[in-house]
Amino acid sequence: MKKTTLINQDISYIVAGMGHKELIVIADRGLPIPDKVRCIDLSISKGIPSFIDCVDAVCSELEVELFIIAHEMKNKNTQIFNFLKKKFSSLPFNDFPHDEFKKMTHYAKAIIRTGEYTPYANVIFVSGVVF
Repeated sequence: MKKTTLINQDISYIVAGMGHKELIVIADRGLPIPDKVRCIDLSISKGIPSFIDCVDAVCSELEVELFIIAHEMKNKNTQIFNFLKKKFSSLPFNDFPHDEFKKMTHYAKAIIRTGEYTPYANVIFVSGVVF
């Protein structure tokens, strides 16, 4: 039995298989999922699990070199924006208009759907390397 923070089998499999510069998305309940991208749906009910809880768990094992958000998050969801800026203070980030952000999700290895019910609570993580 796995004893690290990230115990979800499907997410662990995706993270373990990620290479440099590949994308994984953590999303709120409303983000559309492209047909050909794997969706790992964790949503149980409104707010469960939270976006923040999922980011913390996934990033306990994922090496991240850059994160990407929708530009709208900065003004429409300051709580999530401030969380990401603080947690990843040493990393660069990019922001794009929400429509462009959604197009980028088509290139993700997976989208993890949370129970988050706040606007623009979505992030794309670009995987780094550990050496």
